[in-house]
Amino acid sequence: MRFKVILAVGAALAMLGAADLAQAGDAKKGEKVFRKCKACHTLEAGKHKVGPSLAGVIGREAGQAEGFKYSSAMQESGITWTEENLDKYLEKPKKFLKGTRMAFAGLKKKSQRDDVIAYIKANGRAK
Repeated sequence: MRFKVILAVGAALAMLGAADLAQAGDAKKGEKVFRKCKACHTLEAGKHKVGPSLAGVIGREAGQAEGFKYSSAMQESGITWTEENLDKYLEKPKKFLKGTRMAFAGLKKKSQRDDVIAYIKANGRAK
């Protein structure tokens, strides 16, 4: 009986681990998704376009990239860009943060959001 319980717990943990891996995102696929972002954003530190550079965005407080003029809503949001917050923002920017100037409608597919976040993590390091 004890062996069956240990086996069942082990199987459950393995399935949870596999689910985490499935949601981790694929940076290679994310490069394709990021093409939608390139018109307004770069991953080059300090280089802004219509939108701010996304270099070092993960872990940064919203509205704080030096040299970019943000909306008051973004500056005063108190948001820190975690992967979870980026996921919610990228799904529906205007719903996540009322008053944002980002005109992008969002990425409806969770897999695309996971992939683009993986791409930003892999290529958007602050220098």
